[in-house]
Amino acid sequence: AFLFVICCCYTGVDLTLVSRMPPSVTFEQSSAQVVKDGTKEVTIDCSHDDSNLQYMLWYQHKPGSGSMSLIGYSVLNGEPNYEVQFKDRFQIKSGMQKGSLIIPTANLSDSAVYFCAASTQ
Repeated sequence: AFLFVICCCYTGVDLTLVSRMPPSVTFEQSSAQVVKDGTKEVTIDCSHDDSNLQYMLWYQHKPGSGSMSLIGYSVLNGEPNYEVQFKDRFQIKSGMQKGSLIIPTANLSDSAVYFCAASTQ
């Protein structure tokens, strides 16, 4: 069986701050991945070019679901914060303008589209 982990980018900023934000922020995220069930580790990398964005957030969108679920977020120089249902399954690593979402042992239930976003708050 195969697990499909598809990666996409999403730019997320607080709309009240748009007037103070640069006109565009460039995001780069790992390309789509097809992962076999039982793979030891899957890493999805994300980076952006705006040093004002200190929060990196990670979302999961399951096939057939109408909404995205927040996995967790990291704040510059802080420990990651996870939603309860993801705390034991995922790891978030982050630096100044780049971060990673790690699935230590991927399985079929992790099949989803994963998004990174960044924000000032």
